[in-house]
Amino acid sequence: MSDSRTEKAIKNIVFSFLSQLLTLILAFVSRNCFIRYFGVEFLGLNGLFSDVLGLLSMADLGFAIAMVYSFYEPLANHDEEKLAGLVTFYKKVYMFVATAVLLIGLLLLPLLPYIIKTETSIPSVNIYYLISLLNVVFSYLWVYRTAILTADQQEYRLKKVSMFISTLSTAVQISVMYFTRSYVIYLMISTVFSILNNIIASRLAVRLYPYITKNISISKEEKILIFKNLGSVFLFKISNVLINATDNILISMLIGTAIVGYYSNYSLIQRQLLTFYSLLFTSMTASIGNMVVQESREKRYRIFDSQQSLSFVICLFLVPCFALLADDFITIWLGKEYCLDNMTMMAICMNMYLACVLQPLWTYREATGLFKKTKWIMLICAVINLILSVLLGKLMGLSGILFASAFSRLLTYVWYEPRILFREYFGISSRKYYLNIAKNFVVILIVLGVGNELSSVIKVNSLLDWIIKASIIGSFSMGFSLFVYRKSQGLSIIFEKIRLMVKL
Repeated sequence: MSDSRTEKAIKNIVFSFLSQLLTLILAFVSRNCFIRYFGVEFLGLNGLFSDVLGLLSMADLGFAIAMVYSFYEPLANHDEEKLAGLVTFYKKVYMFVATAVLLIGLLLLPLLPYIIKTETSIPSVNIYYLISLLNVVFSYLWVYRTAILTADQQEYRLKKVSMFISTLSTAVQISVMYFTRSYVIYLMISTVFSILNNIIASRLAVRLYPYITKNISISKEEKILIFKNLGSVFLFKISNVLINATDNILISMLIGTAIVGYYSNYSLIQRQLLTFYSLLFTSMTASIGNMVVQESREKRYRIFDSQQSLSFVICLFLVPCFALLADDFITIWLGKEYCLDNMTMMAICMNMYLACVLQPLWTYREATGLFKKTKWIMLICAVINLILSVLLGKLMGLSGILFASAFSRLLTYVWYEPRILFREYFGISSRKYYLNIAKNFVVILIVLGVGNELSSVIKVNSLLDWIIKASIIGSFSMGFSLFVYRKSQGLSIIFEKIRLMVKL
């Protein structure tokens, strides 16, 4: 079983990496065309709609997380009847969710003028919003089937579909931007291809698991258990959305919609880098979920320790590289006028570091159902984030809103959640974990200091200059990182796994 888990995890990582690499390339090409043909205010509008519609995702009450989690045990036991019953149940749930999202989304229409603040009036904003809303609504109509692929470590199959559809969609959108300059058609194409992707993925799930089309009812007791877990998941879900999907809204309201566009260029780079990185862990979530059901506490901790060591190494590479190279990249890509100030860069890097170093913890949160035990601390974090964002946003502007996200995390689940995980699932103290986090942070500051001295003597006037600078900074960061963690137990386990795979 463990070999099967490893093999599936590797497939998920490889295809997730390829999919994200393609997404990254398409995103940069599409973003360049978008700014050229639509302008920075439409770019801000795009980012703003993403956050507004992200808030609507609270309407699923966290069923997406609960659904995948509920599939782990029946998949491990090959209980086809229970799986079919769960899919039937979740189908009804998501029909309701889609309807709720549509209705709530329509109710938000009158609030758009208070959220969107631009120097010049943007016509047809309501139409743009409604098309974006339909895109979100349609996404709920097939998820009850495709989730079984994720739970069964078959997500790489979904990535194959999305890679093809994304390439085709981007090519058509760029053509539309060039020939028509129509933002409406641009959004409609995105919606059409999103629906197509979901239909193909749904049919794939039915082909691999034909029994899920059976109309089977689960027992009343099972429904009660799902809804019992759902209470915890919902609090986790609403907290997560309030933490991650409110920045652009607050930026637009307190500073201006155009600033959302400027910030979105940096967040695009940051998001893509973190997505690449998180693929190493999220691709293993189903494997961990399966392992938690079947393996001992000792083995659970060994796997976690390996993941955490890997995260330390990559953090030491990723964060300094972003901090020292992002401004130069933005200058070459879009122009110096699109760069943000140093204080804002510090805030972005602080959030990036937390997202990076906590990724193994978040992976175990999803796989073990830890969200049931950390629901209240997440809600407290969301409340603190909103209050600090408004206060610091008025005092400091964009950087204040971004610092608020980091501070709220540090004050709450950054110190609380590891204690629960280590106590409940590993049966050991979390003291060593906190010490290792502190050590990693100090080492990153050293790398940033030395890297800043190196980068100050390298002038960047072209893409070639940037590549040379990136090679120097990247080589130094990775080399220093591997040197610091070369003897760590977790990294030794990873190297041994790689050695055995190469032999095979």
